[in-house]
Amino acid sequence: MNTELDEPRLEQLERAIAVLRAFDAEHPRLTVSEVAQLTDSTRASARRILLTFKSLGFMRSDGRHFSLTPRILELGWNYFASLGVDEIAKPLMRDLVDQVDESCSMATLDLPDIVYIARVHTRRVMTIGGGIGSRLPAHATASGLVLLGTLDDDELDKYLTAPLQTYTQHTTTDPEQLKAVVMTARVRGWALNDQALEIGLRGIAVPVHDQSGEVVAALSVSSNSARTTLEDLRDRCLPALQETARAISAGLSRGDAREGLA
Repeated sequence: MNTELDEPRLEQLERAIAVLRAFDAEHPRLTVSEVAQLTDSTRASARRILLTFKSLGFMRSDGRHFSLTPRILELGWNYFASLGVDEIAKPLMRDLVDQVDESCSMATLDLPDIVYIARVHTRRVMTIGGGIGSRLPAHATASGLVLLGTLDDDELDKYLTAPLQTYTQHTTTDPEQLKAVVMTARVRGWALNDQALEIGLRGIAVPVHDQSGEVVAALSVSSNSARTTLEDLRDRCLPALQETARAISAGLSRGDAREGLA
């Protein structure tokens, strides 16, 4: 009996998505030939897709180069809106920032990275930036450690077999050591990051659950090591962070304002 996995893939849709993903910070403007090369497609196919996106308002062209328009954000904002982030999470995150005077972020897992879906900054200046949709390596962030703990053993082992980049002397890249860290985060329900991504940056993260109890995001607090010890993150920030995550999870479970993460 056929299953959904047996159904033929929409190859044209796959090519169209590949074209969109070809545009990034390193490739903000591309010619038809460049798009074809980056997506391993023909010039004719790349041109048809680009012109289709242009007619829909997602792409602009100066006659030679194509680039994305702000309308492309509609696709991302629809996703964020479906999460209930603005209605449920952001107000609670602002309250947390006021309480602990540290920056707060919410992220989901998109291997090999985490992707930020909400951020609320304190007035303090942090060296690490990035807004909604920005990505950071999962293995070097507290949120990433929490979210890696949601993978089944086969998925986690597959992830750990890939080369992992070292960012500082505190970055854990050894597969066995990193797996032990992830397992610890899974068991205790929170993870610490001590300058694994950037010297001076520390963070702590906890899971956020949807109405079915599945972990769908991680909520984190970040601070500077010059003013915040690991003990301070654990003893002062963690209880408030956990309470906020429970409140966000409860809001998503009730389907406040929207259907949450269903």
